[in-house]
Amino acid sequence: MTKKTVKKQASNSGGSVCDKYRVGVLMGGKSIEREVSFNSGRTVCDHIDTSIYDVIPVFQKYNGDLYLLPWHFLHRGKIEDFIDRLDHEAKKITWDELKKHVDFVYVAVHGRYAEDGTLQGMLEVLGIPYLGSKLFGSSLGMNKVTQKEILKSNSIAVPNGIVVRAHEIDNPEITYELLAKRLEQVHVALPCIVKPSCEGSSLGVSVVHEVEQLLPAIKKASMIDARQAQDVIVEEKIEGMEFVCVCLQKSLESWFSFPITEVVTEKGSELFDYEQKYMPGRALKITPARCKKKEQDAIVNVCQQVCRALNFCTIGRVDGILTKDGRVVIIDPNSLTGMDPATFLFHQAAEFGMSHAQLINFLIERELHAYGISPIVKNTKKEGGVKSMSEEKKKMRVAVLLGGESHEREISLESGRNVCYKLAPNKYDVIPVFVNDNMELFKLSQKILIKNSTRSINKLITPDMQISWSDLPDVCDFVFLGLHGGKGEGGVVQGALEMLGLPYNGSGVLTSALCQDKYKTNELLKSKGFDVPKARLLEKSLWEKLSGQDHKKQGSAQKQKECDDFLTEIVQDVGLPCIVKPHDDGCSILVQRASNKIELKACIEKLFDVGKDTALIEECVRGMEITGGVYGNDEATALPPSQSVAQEDILSIKEKFLPGAGKNLTPAPLSEKVLQFIQKTLQDVYILIGCKGYVRIDCFYQHKNESPTGKERVVILEINTLPALTPATCLFHQAAEVGVKPMQFIDIIVELGVSYHAKQRVRDGSKKEAQNMTFTRKVFLDKPA
Repeated sequence: MTKKTVKKQASNSGGSVCDKYRVGVLMGGKSIEREVSFNSGRTVCDHIDTSIYDVIPVFQKYNGDLYLLPWHFLHRGKIEDFIDRLDHEAKKITWDELKKHVDFVYVAVHGRYAEDGTLQGMLEVLGIPYLGSKLFGSSLGMNKVTQKEILKSNSIAVPNGIVVRAHEIDNPEITYELLAKRLEQVHVALPCIVKPSCEGSSLGVSVVHEVEQLLPAIKKASMIDARQAQDVIVEEKIEGMEFVCVCLQKSLESWFSFPITEVVTEKGSELFDYEQKYMPGRALKITPARCKKKEQDAIVNVCQQVCRALNFCTIGRVDGILTKDGRVVIIDPNSLTGMDPATFLFHQAAEFGMSHAQLINFLIERELHAYGISPIVKNTKKEGGVKSMSEEKKKMRVAVLLGGESHEREISLESGRNVCYKLAPNKYDVIPVFVNDNMELFKLSQKILIKNSTRSINKLITPDMQISWSDLPDVCDFVFLGLHGGKGEGGVVQGALEMLGLPYNGSGVLTSALCQDKYKTNELLKSKGFDVPKARLLEKSLWEKLSGQDHKKQGSAQKQKECDDFLTEIVQDVGLPCIVKPHDDGCSILVQRASNKIELKACIEKLFDVGKDTALIEECVRGMEITGGVYGNDEATALPPSQSVAQEDILSIKEKFLPGAGKNLTPAPLSEKVLQFIQKTLQDVYILIGCKGYVRIDCFYQHKNESPTGKERVVILEINTLPALTPATCLFHQAAEVGVKPMQFIDIIVELGVSYHAKQRVRDGSKKEAQNMTFTRKVFLDKPA
């Protein structure tokens, strides 16, 4: 959801200037931190300025249901005090109805389905502005495994450790001896810390002193949320001063930090556990911390680096250790912080003379300002009609989403339509669903589905075709994402579907968001030893400053020299010729090649002129251009890769998708040994990034005479988490090489989605759960070798 979009929504809302802005405080939630969230939400509600805002408490039950929470429940001691009365005394609403009641959401929920991008995805789909980090930062902030790798790639110290994957834990080959050996390889000695990969509030965290304690601690951490197993981190126990640093964002690149807090655990305790965090009077929290000014400055500097590296915004809380030798080691960054009355946030704000109310209202004001919203404008826009489509079918009902708001909407239409046609009619009832530019959903007839452009479809859709996001669980059993780019591929829609409990194809929220950012993905790959192009990321604001456009002095000799020097620096880094492209678009959109500095400057300006805020400038890699499909969940299988033969310097969008254009050789004309080397590399990339279902990875293969290292290598360009499934896609070519027809390949994709989400599903005993869990998961053929 862009600031520009939200501004437009606010200005068109039709509200009276005297109306108060409605702030929905969302609390409770589906995670095991729901009681902490309830405390936070209550505190927020208590301190919002009611002369400016109408406060709307919104409660989410453990099963995902939403309610407008009556105020007489707000000050109960715990959720169980009122949970059985909600259905009789509270108004139950759907997600789509939420925006009829609130204009802005203060996110006071914690943990999974709240801080991990799922909630953010749902709110962005609905166009509701909200407090805190957006989808990418939220998903990074909750996944400690990927988070640590991102921090390491940014030269930020984190504890050494290993990851024990959820599917490994019950494997009899995982022994004490094997775990001890793996820890020894990364220089981790006992005692060590064992913790879940996706939880907060110290839940499931243990200190292990004996090797025999490792497996029980790992199993405990993995199943701390009994609904689903999760990966577990085993890392070194860092000795030193434990601290908490709260950072507030002042501008895009500028952060401010309150005085840091020193945490002293209770005598006889080695861990700042759940009770010490939230029980009044437990542990010792000293603000400001008892360390030298130089050390405080070092902590603040690193914590602000963490917030930038993890794409946090508005607020971030970073926990870490200051070692005796002065190192700052980060142990737990959080994209949101608890808001209970005694939280670190309020302790630290008090050092600046800020009360609870002043701080909470400051955060709301800061976020609204970032969205470009004035709180005097009230959103009263009426929603379209909601239809119920819950008729049961024996076949699996698959909603195929196509279109969307990105530049790739036309390719999405082609892909989605092809999927509709290739879903086996004896197994599936297919529901084509068009997603328009505003992320609204419309059920299409076959008559409209066949139209050749999204523009044509937009002219034909009518209000009676519209369905709501909240109705999707009644409309279908599975969502097949035929979307490409933007919100459809970048984690937003994935987050919304997770919130609705609907299984879907492809990777989850974090992986989708990560792979949407080509630069950050490749930086992570590079940090793990994979080959990627040399690259520079250029922000539009910096370019305007260098070129003088921000002061309209671009003609001055000084500015021309500064700009020329900067371009020279880029050329020295990435070389010539080089590639200029968006860091967050696919399908060869806006990809340009520059042979000299004059062309480089023109390419950069062209990219910014069409509305892009960031330019990715990459080395032009020599070698054989390869595209390879990979599929699987816990394990990855690479299909035979294809060579993409470009007629010009850059593979064009026509060569990728126009029937009869382009040339792809499948398998690529390379020896069996080289093909296996490429496939192994792609599989390793797939597992590292956490892909699920299927992807297409674009790369270059260089033999030893082409490679600057003198060794053969695979240079990764990008990972497509929802690759095109148009009739002539390379994925179908590659699957055919191992005897799998397109219809069968589509079926495998669905099966992988059902299988993955069945393991992740919240088991609340609902009818929808039973439908998904009893679906017969069948793959036509064994997995290709």
